[in-house]
Amino acid sequence: MKVLVTGGAGFIGSNFVSHMLEAYPNCQLVVVDKLTYAGSLLNLQSAMHNPRFAFHNLDICSPKLHDAMRGCDMVVHFAAESHVDRSIENAHAFVRTNVEGTLNVIQAARSNSVIRLVHISTDEVYGSLGTAGQFTEDLPLAPSSPYAASKAASDLMVESYVHTHHLPAIITRCSNNYGPYQFPEKFIPLMISQAIADQSLPVYGTGMNVRNWIYVTDHCRAIDLILHRGRIGEVYNIGGPSEMTNLDVARMILNAIGRDENLLRFVADRPGHDYRYSINCQKLQNELGWKPVWDFASGLEQTISWYLKNTDWLERTVNPEHREFFRQCYLDTNRLPAAGTPS
Repeated sequence: MKVLVTGGAGFIGSNFVSHMLEAYPNCQLVVVDKLTYAGSLLNLQSAMHNPRFAFHNLDICSPKLHDAMRGCDMVVHFAAESHVDRSIENAHAFVRTNVEGTLNVIQAARSNSVIRLVHISTDEVYGSLGTAGQFTEDLPLAPSSPYAASKAASDLMVESYVHTHHLPAIITRCSNNYGPYQFPEKFIPLMISQAIADQSLPVYGTGMNVRNWIYVTDHCRAIDLILHRGRIGEVYNIGGPSEMTNLDVARMILNAIGRDENLLRFVADRPGHDYRYSINCQKLQNELGWKPVWDFASGLEQTISWYLKNTDWLERTVNPEHREFFRQCYLDTNRLPAAGTPS
C-alpha cells in the first residue's frame, strides 16, 4: 500500500503520517506539503529517516503533483488554508488552495487511477448551531466564513466528480481538533502558549461560543478506518465527546499551568463568529465501529504536557509574521462585533 498525504507537514497531517507508519509496517507514505507558516518539517522529524517515507516540498496547485502521486494507491487530502481569521482578512489564498488545489488533487488522482481518495473537510461547512441540535451528514451546507465557504466549495467539487466521473472519493467532516504540533494561531495552542509565557489570554467576545473538541489521534484513527473501509461517495462526520465553551477551556488551561484567571482578556469578537458546533457521528460509529478514546480532560492534559516539554518547538515555529497577525486579531480595537449569538 502506498498512500499520498497532502498537507502532511501540518498539524493533523503529520499526526496521521505518524499513525500510519506505526500502524502499517508495509505502508509507504508520500507527503506533499508547500511548507507554509503552518507546516514544518519539525512536525515530521520522527518520519524523515524512515525508508517507507518520502517528502515533496510542493504546492498542491502545481502540475508536478501528478508526478508526485505516481504509483500511489490512495490519497488523503489534508492540505488547506484553515484559519478563519486569516480568511476574513484575505480570502484569495483560501480559494486558490482549498478550491483550485482540491481540483488539481482530484485530477491527479484520476490520471493516476488511485483506488481511493479521502477528502478532509470540516464541520464548519454546516454553519452555526443554536443552543440545541447537532450536525448530521444530510444537512445542507451553510458556511459562515470565507474559510468555511472555500471548504464547502471543495466538498461540492469532490461530490461532482464522484457523480460525473465515478471518482472513488469519500468526504470527512470533523469537529475542532487539538493535540501536539498544532500551530499556535488556533485556540487551544494559543491559550497554552500565552499561559506558558505568562501573557494575557485573548478570548473573543464573552467566551460563550461552544465547540465540539476531538483529540487529534482519535481523528487519525477515524480517517484510517474510513480510508480502508468507508463507502465510496459517502460523507462521514467525526466528532469528539465534549462540548465546551471557549471560556471554560481557557480556564482549564490556566488552572493546569498554574496561572491566575486575571490573565484572561476579553477582546472584540470575530466578525460572523459561529455560536456553536456539535457533531453527530452515529453513522461512523454504526458503520465502522469507531469511538473516541480520549475524553477532553485527559486529552487536554496530554496536550499541555507536550507543549510544556516542547517550548523549543514553539520558539522555532512562531515567526514575526504570526506575531503581527496576532496583534491585528487580538489587539485591534476596530474589529466589528460578531453576529454569532444563540438562537
